[in-house]
Amino acid sequence: MYCEIHPFTLGVDPALAALRALRPTGIVLSGGPSSVYDPGAPTISPAVFELGVPILGICYGAQLTAHLLGGDVQPAARREYGRAAVRIKQASGVFRTCQAGEELSVWASHGDRVAALPPGFVHTAESDNCTMSGFAFAERRIHCVQFHPEVVHTPRGAELLGNWLFGICNAAGDWSMAAFVDEAVARIRRQVGSSGRVICGLSGGVDSSVAAALLHRAIGDRLTCIFVDNGLLRRGEREQVAAIFLDHFKVDLRVVDAEQRFLGALADVTDPEAKRKTIGREFIAVFDDQARQIAGAGFLAQGTLYPDVIESVSFKGPSAVIKSHHNVGGLPERMKLALVEPLRELFKDEVRQLGLELGLPRHMVWRQPFPGPGLAVRCLGHLTRQRLDVLRAADAIIEEEIRAAGLYESIWQSFGVLLPVRSVGVMGDARTYEEALALRAVHSRDGMTADWVPLPYELLGRISSRVINEVRGINRVVYDITSKPPGTIEWE
Repeated sequence: MYCEIHPFTLGVDPALAALRALRPTGIVLSGGPSSVYDPGAPTISPAVFELGVPILGICYGAQLTAHLLGGDVQPAARREYGRAAVRIKQASGVFRTCQAGEELSVWASHGDRVAALPPGFVHTAESDNCTMSGFAFAERRIHCVQFHPEVVHTPRGAELLGNWLFGICNAAGDWSMAAFVDEAVARIRRQVGSSGRVICGLSGGVDSSVAAALLHRAIGDRLTCIFVDNGLLRRGEREQVAAIFLDHFKVDLRVVDAEQRFLGALADVTDPEAKRKTIGREFIAVFDDQARQIAGAGFLAQGTLYPDVIESVSFKGPSAVIKSHHNVGGLPERMKLALVEPLRELFKDEVRQLGLELGLPRHMVWRQPFPGPGLAVRCLGHLTRQRLDVLRAADAIIEEEIRAAGLYESIWQSFGVLLPVRSVGVMGDARTYEEALALRAVHSRDGMTADWVPLPYELLGRISSRVINEVRGINRVVYDITSKPPGTIEWE
């Protein structure tokens, strides 16, 4: 399905004319962090429900639908965050492939509830903590769920969305990633023009690699890739990136050694937001320096994804600012480069599909995500070369053991976090007082939600034993079993 994400203001006059002009097959009202009664809470005109277009309300979108059409929304006595069990009361509409009385495992994230349905709506699903987990007005083709079918942690979520798309919207389902490639290439060429030159911030991760491949498809040798060694990389990262992109892409790749610059700027920075913003500032400054050395460079390309944007700023609709991302937020005015972000509205699973479509090798496409700020957000507290080297050594062991267990591709991310917490230990009958490492492994599909992985005890034991025995500076390993939400994947 071809989809577009728009702000809620498209559903308010005078933008309603533009909404009608889109002639949508269906409209999804998404989740969000507000309560419908909050001052300034996002809302739409009730006229949206009179367009005759199928509507699916998810979480906040369901509450807003009930609120606008005459129902009652109240704070819930018991909130639902994480896994929940929903019982089907009416096997129709979104639930047409289910059976009445059947119980579905879903992912919920809400503190309000629909206490009374609007006129004409029927009750379609419930959970122990939320009576109105599903409700619908079939004749008007309005369906609502008080959980998130769009996340991987709702196992039958895609099936429920398919019921709405193909059973209610009568959608064709004939869009493909190949079509996105054609659209993106055309869009890049329009933006860059026939002679524009682009420099691409290449980290070697999936996002920037796919962005580079897409740009190369669009503009060929007018692309220059710049790899910045900021001292916050994993072991061997610099060498791997140089080998892959010089051999595979045959592009103009320039490697910048900026370790001292970054670590100097971060020497006294411990606050997570300040770390990210400092790294972003230095990142832009380095590219500013490099741009001056590349004749005709007029554009800077980044592998920014939609989750980065959602968590950093309210790009397309109101979302809580969760954390700043080093490549989001705009360029300084002094920089004479326009920004090209060809992946800005894609999620990670879509980026992987795009990478395969572009012909990238599988081992590159299925590399686990690595944060833009690198190990800076996994080395909590003060950043020093010594602490980063300790974390690098532990991280290499974790990856080696996860790969040896055959779990690397099935896990979204697995990594270590060096904690500024010391504990007493005993090694060789001697007292130690060293730092702790938190091991983190999560399942996800797009990075927006995640659940911890129940790694085998034997694997946890091997990782712990190797880290403590082989890495000087760590004498304790703990395992993080927090989902997202309420936590984030990274600790900072």
